[in-house]
Amino acid sequence: MHKHTRVLSMELDSATGLIRKTDVLYSAEHLPPGIPVRHGTADRGLLNEWWTDRSIPASRSGIREALETMGLSNTGALLVRCYGLSLSDQYWICPEDSGLTWDRINFFDHDFSDDIGDVLFGAEKKADRLDFSSPDNTSDGNLKKRWKILDGTRCLVKGGSNPFRQQPFNEVIASEIMTRLDIPHIPYTVTWSKGAPYSVCENFVTRDTELIPAWRILRTQKKNNSVSVYQHFINCCETLGINDPVPFLDRMLTVDYIIANEDRHFNNFGVLRDAETLRWLGFAPIYDSGSSLGYDKMPAQIRSGKEVVCKPFKNHHEEQLRLVSDLSWIDFDRLTDVPDLITDILSADGADEYVGKDRISAISDSVARRIQKLAAMSSGTAPAQAGPDPASTSDDVETNIAAKYN
Repeated sequence: MHKHTRVLSMELDSATGLIRKTDVLYSAEHLPPGIPVRHGTADRGLLNEWWTDRSIPASRSGIREALETMGLSNTGALLVRCYGLSLSDQYWICPEDSGLTWDRINFFDHDFSDDIGDVLFGAEKKADRLDFSSPDNTSDGNLKKRWKILDGTRCLVKGGSNPFRQQPFNEVIASEIMTRLDIPHIPYTVTWSKGAPYSVCENFVTRDTELIPAWRILRTQKKNNSVSVYQHFINCCETLGINDPVPFLDRMLTVDYIIANEDRHFNNFGVLRDAETLRWLGFAPIYDSGSSLGYDKMPAQIRSGKEVVCKPFKNHHEEQLRLVSDLSWIDFDRLTDVPDLITDILSADGADEYVGKDRISAISDSVARRIQKLAAMSSGTAPAQAGPDPASTSDDVETNIAAKYN
């Protein structure tokens, strides 16, 4: 089902969550983007790929212990337990002859259980039966996370990785930088639980909209080997009628360069769509920028910058920055306080315990250096670069997947 629209009938394996068989296709246009139809039938292999992408990855921090607590062997089984419902889009599964409707069970209008989120955050199994009605069953990503209803608002709570637990603070820093640059983004705050920091942000998807990850957009066309990943994405957007991909990417890639983001894979940016009319509404505000600012590196590595990699288009920020076509929109005067901002946020009570003064200094200095380089490029005083070459496949990212954390 796609909200109220019947899309196709299929047979699921309740133990693994996999799609065994697809049957009648009722509405091809409402299939998830990138699922081809051949001879009147949806491609089962690619539909399974999309379906399993909705599940918690096996590499999620603490997931093995959580599955043992829940008495399950894999995360795919969780999809079936919550009808595949999500807080990111409007797709779900309706058991035959169940009489269920989206209006009765969706998580945008109705409360959901904290049981699965509690288990994912390390709680012991309750004495009574677990309530599996939760959007946590369909949350992707490798960092520990859960959905909570806070003051009536659906919020995503997300942890950081050992040993520095830096990602929650990085989200706040990235938000502040994007505020200064007037870039649409999702604001983040930091909360603490049992001595550990977590980022908190409000859900930007509503009951009428949905997030289509860039990965799904890429799958709407077959990529020619002679075409770069960047140009292929632009081509897909233009064919679908998604407006202004270049200005959006200019801003996203510039911010990712400033914060040395290492994990902007194709599942953590995307486009918003009306779930009923299928009208493209524009690129989603930028979110999920935590794996940046040397989140897993020592001070010497942060200062050198030699081991910083990136996504989604190129493996190295210097190469990816060449894709940015325009820097004239940046007001560098509004970035002068960013090094001090970083120091203040990472020196706050609790944060400094994880990050440390030497790392804070290295992070602040490296960001200041990158901003200075951008300013020089913008004014034309930096050494000339080759310029943006969307057609070049040199240094293209080949395996664009989320980072895994210990």
